[in-house]
Amino acid sequence: MSGKRKRDGVGGRDGVDMEAIVWQTPANPPEASDYIFRRGKRYVRPYYFEFISHVNKIDLLRTGGPARLLWISLRRSSKGALTTIIPISVVDEEAFVNAVKCGRIQVDDKMVNTLYIVQSSQKISHFLHRHEPPVLAEDVQILQNETDIVTICKPASIPVHPCGQYRKNTIVGILQAEHNLTPLYRILDSVHRLDRLVSGLLIFAKSADKADCLRQQIEAGLLRKEYIAKVIGVFPNEELPSLCSTRLMVCFLIVLFFFSFSFQVVVDANISYNAREGRSYVEIDDCHLDKALRGKTACTKFSRISTNGKYSLVLCQPVTGRTHQDGLREKEYPLVVSCGMIRVHLQHAGHPIANDGLYLSKDAPLRSAKGVGADRAAIETCELPISEPAKDDPYAEDASGEEFSIDPMCTNCPNLPPNGYDGNEVGMWLHCVRYSGPDWSYECPYPEWAHLS
Repeated sequence: MSGKRKRDGVGGRDGVDMEAIVWQTPANPPEASDYIFRRGKRYVRPYYFEFISHVNKIDLLRTGGPARLLWISLRRSSKGALTTIIPISVVDEEAFVNAVKCGRIQVDDKMVNTLYIVQSSQKISHFLHRHEPPVLAEDVQILQNETDIVTICKPASIPVHPCGQYRKNTIVGILQAEHNLTPLYRILDSVHRLDRLVSGLLIFAKSADKADCLRQQIEAGLLRKEYIAKVIGVFPNEELPSLCSTRLMVCFLIVLFFFSFSFQVVVDANISYNAREGRSYVEIDDCHLDKALRGKTACTKFSRISTNGKYSLVLCQPVTGRTHQDGLREKEYPLVVSCGMIRVHLQHAGHPIANDGLYLSKDAPLRSAKGVGADRAAIETCELPISEPAKDDPYAEDASGEEFSIDPMCTNCPNLPPNGYDGNEVGMWLHCVRYSGPDWSYECPYPEWAHLS
């Protein structure tokens, strides 16, 4: 298969014949046989993979002199980035030395020793047994497959494109493996952001011309986005006292929604993102302090769809572009809208998403303290409500007879998932239901959790 290659002239160790291993690269498309389904989760059969990186001038300048392979590799591994030289699992010197001695780490396709002096632009390859984190075992449903557009319903917990430890367990990978849909142009790459835990509508273009056409509509502010969220408590559906402050502080405005008797709650508040802690905050504008707001302008309209007294289903409409409608001050809102904006605005409105561990409490675990992503840290420590699998779920039971290769040098084997990913996978109760433009509109069905009893 194109993109796969055998390593010649590399010695084996610990019972592993390097010459017999077929190494995959990013050029290898995922296949349907790559997936294993167990107890409601989709796993990827572990595979041998070649990570490729190149030495740059910054690496050499930071050493203050000649840069040894050992120093470069260990410095990069401490960043925990799988897209560079060393994966997260290899962070100690002993493991690195063993990998170099047995040919798992090479320079320009040649074996070297640990004291080798690297030069700028040299290629460093790391060959390893790759385990990907599991995701929920839900089908990626194709909604419309037109001449120049494909729309899908993205299940929760699956990232859209390869990132971090995810490569095959992504929407793009599953579409390639199970629907033979490639190449596709993700037209909303800079605007249509669905986090890994969020589900709903995704739009892909089949041609660059169609992608450019829709991007122009996005840049002109002609795109309308709608989400639904399942939140804690009874979301207001009647007139509330106006809570306004000066300038850009949070302001609740009640306006008629499409000339109906349903009211909206409009949260107009700047948002700051703390990259170190992995979550956003609403900036409070204190009129007594002469301090400029640094966060991005952000505005979301909310209206209640239904409630059962414990939870409420809420329609969420992010505001983008320049506007002065519906009682909002005339100002420029960003075209780029993230799901995090909706999450933090709902929290500030007093009705956070019911299973959003990161924003249910102000004391949610921080990734800087636990060494993992903020959402995963919250999931691991919070008791969150979960959706029961459907009775006809074909992936609810364990799949028998599924085998995968065991690599003696792999720190994840004999487990199927990588270390630290054996807990529960959950999907957030936030779902993209509709995107519309001047002459087009695409919708996505409601998920099971949206039907309140």
